[in-house]
Amino acid sequence: MFTGIVQTQATVVSKVLNEGVIRLVVSVGDEYVKHLDLGASIAINGCCLTVVKVELSNHDVVAQVHFDVIDETLALTNLGELELGSLVNYERSVTFGTELGGHIVSGHIHCAAQISQIIKVQNNCKIQLSLPKKWQKYVIYKGFVAINGASLTVGEVDEHGFWLHLIPETLAITNLGAAQVGDKLNIEVDQQTYTIINTVENYLRHQG
Repeated sequence: MFTGIVQTQATVVSKVLNEGVIRLVVSVGDEYVKHLDLGASIAINGCCLTVVKVELSNHDVVAQVHFDVIDETLALTNLGELELGSLVNYERSVTFGTELGGHIVSGHIHCAAQISQIIKVQNNCKIQLSLPKKWQKYVIYKGFVAINGASLTVGEVDEHGFWLHLIPETLAITNLGAAQVGDKLNIEVDQQTYTIINTVENYLRHQG
């Protein structure tokens, strides 16, 4: 479980495909791998991945974390499009006593949405996302959504998708500040909204 509060950006240093599985390696500051055990969960661009190897920093080598990414994850997310040097959002899983500054995020990506427009003005950035039709009903104005793992509030909603309004702090801490038109971002809809809508629809369907 995660909070959607991105802790830092990690850098992709290796990406090797072997029989449908990608071994993804990212470099990150030492403070983000302290007491990190094999089998721990980390959200990379919002996708919950399992740590399979940890290398602490040594001389001029930065700490590195290894993950295996399977084909289903590659099909649903933007992880397959990462290149060497790509920056990814990095959040370790919640521990007891963690402040929940965002909203509860599972790390299970529902779909990827494509950026169709970016409008930047002083101290503000608006991003328009085109969302697959299947998921549009779960994105509600002023509701929660996790974008590349960042807990954000939904702006205007239209028939094709929705808008985000990003403050400078979000742009600085996450990789959304470097996003470009055409990029795909990982989307996890709010689980509470998802459950309520599906429950109501199932009830009405059975009533009919």
